[in-house]
Amino acid sequence: MFKNALIYRIEAWDAPAPAAIEERLASQRFIECAASQPESAGWIEPRGKKHGALLEQVAGQTILRLCVERKPVPSSVVKTLLEERLQKIEDDTGRRPRGKQAKELKEGIVHELLPRAFAKRSHTLVWLDAKAGLVWVDAASVKKADALVTRLVDLLGGGMRLALLQTQTSPAAAMAEWLATREAPAGFSIDRDCELKQPDSEKATVRYARHTLDIDELAAHIQQGKLPTQLAMTWNGRVSFMLTEALTLKRIKLLDVVLEGTPEPQGDDGFDADVALSTGELCLLIPDLLAALGGELVRETEGAATPHAGRHAEPALA
Repeated sequence: MFKNALIYRIEAWDAPAPAAIEERLASQRFIECAASQPESAGWIEPRGKKHGALLEQVAGQTILRLCVERKPVPSSVVKTLLEERLQKIEDDTGRRPRGKQAKELKEGIVHELLPRAFAKRSHTLVWLDAKAGLVWVDAASVKKADALVTRLVDLLGGGMRLALLQTQTSPAAAMAEWLATREAPAGFSIDRDCELKQPDSEKATVRYARHTLDIDELAAHIQQGKLPTQLAMTWNGRVSFMLTEALTLKRIKLLDVVLEGTPEPQGDDGFDADVALSTGELCLLIPDLLAALGGELVRETEGAATPHAGRHAEPALA
């Protein structure tokens, strides 16, 4: 189900009933872009079936899916047409439009081209684990995830407040220690992909792909001050992923040992089985990862930060 994951802590939320959330989702259902509309976003059926439910609950977990459609207009085409029109005005009047006039001309060109632009759609899964107090967004970019979270908070109401999951030890510092000591944290193994960057203005970068990382050369890079920005890992031989310095999980993959022990899905789409399997494994992975990073850092109301003392008590969806 999830290829990437940015995880948010639910700091506060008076959860509405599922029926109330479904009603709100219906009011924000996805509608494709109009002819001259550059972008449209809305919620679609997680199962992919038209006119189905916009909120799915499987094994105590809540799944949503956001669709975004964009109609990009090639900047090179806009630039060429703009230059032609600016030149024509200059030839006719002896004055070349600049500033606000040039900007308005450019906007007009984009508006003219939008009906001919090809629409591109992207889908993003959202998983609400109300019991654990977490929201998972299937995105590798913090910017993309934050835009979705802003929409989600507005949708769900109930005073929802979310914050990116943070840890006592930064992922970069932890990954540097694991690589330097050549010792993975309990329950994890280090795989064969890694990226390191020098934390200065030049950002000198070294990448290893499908390469053993138990080498003196890599340790030397760390001693010289380079920090890991991403590292391929496997949890308990069951889930592989790429951990980043922003605590993003990329390239999430359930391994054969998990899939081979799973019975054939019942029903016509296997959606329930996929959700139960993926969320079940990730629910177990994340506490071990947080422990490997020194525990969760929880922000107090006044802005201080304290270690997470245990499972965050959040209201489950009724």
